[in-house]
Amino acid sequence: MDKSNIAVTEDRRRFFRIDDEVNLYFKVVDKQTVFSASQVTNDLLDNCSLVTGLDVLDQEARLVMQLIEKSNPDVAEYLKIIDTKINLIAQETMRQGHEVSDSNIRNANISASGVAFESVTEVKEGEFLEIRLLLTSCFAVIVIYGKVIYCNKNVNNDEAMPFQIGLDYVNLKDHDREVLIKHVVKRQMQQIREQKQN
Repeated sequence: MDKSNIAVTEDRRRFFRIDDEVNLYFKVVDKQTVFSASQVTNDLLDNCSLVTGLDVLDQEARLVMQLIEKSNPDVAEYLKIIDTKINLIAQETMRQGHEVSDSNIRNANISASGVAFESVTEVKEGEFLEIRLLLTSCFAVIVIYGKVIYCNKNVNNDEAMPFQIGLDYVNLKDHDREVLIKHVVKRQMQQIREQKQN
């Protein structure tokens, strides 16, 4: 095995993986689209999804909020209510604008380095995909790009989803990777609790 393959394998092992039922929409795109979308800009929402943009701003606001809570708890409480309203509006905006529907629910194996999922349609190895993924743990919709590593017959023999697609992310933004890691860890904890209860 050459050193590059060893590096890729070791990189994949750094991230936890979970089996999950997710809302996932994808389409085939060309290589130029992938790398154009990955270019860095100064616009916060061009650099990350809406939820990660809000998360960045939330982290910046925490220190200020601590100061406000000490000096004026009533104002701090009001600001928390406003923040909750903004988050609810953001969730609804993401739900409406990102092909989120019951028809896109499928089984997937997710990590912060790649994803494998069931599909109605077959794609070719080496093709690039744009994926819109709804993460229910934080109700985030993230847009990610990946290169197809394999497209095989579904081992579950599911006639509704006859194919299994595996891909590695391409130029995944750091903020979106953090959201994926948080989702994986949160879902692992939920699954462990569910197993103990059963």
